[in-house]
Amino acid sequence: MEAVARARFVRISPKKARLVIDRIRGKPVDEARRIIALSPKKAARIIKKVLDSAVANAVNNFEMDEDNLWVVKAYVDEGPRMRRLKPRAFGRADIIQRRMSHITIVVAEKEG
Repeated sequence: MEAVARARFVRISPKKARLVIDRIRGKPVDEARRIIALSPKKAARIIKKVLDSAVANAVNNFEMDEDNLWVVKAYVDEGPRMRRLKPRAFGRADIIQRRMSHITIVVAEKEG
């Protein structure tokens, strides 16, 4: 049985969020929390909230033991982009793209 938590439309680029998410994939939850706590990245704060939510879902909804939980899947998908215009010389404009992410973390109990 698996417990899932998602954060959608998060205002951080997927590339930056994947730097943190790749470090916790396949790790026990307590080790993943330590890795996130030591990370200086902005994405670490957001991913910590999603991880805590996934653990809470596992404990409260599926009655799993928190000490045996592992991060089974963790991935970041690209969300929609906000487009902004930046004025340039001679009446031109550049498009600034503000990227969003959908962060998903799945936790499950370790077998055996």
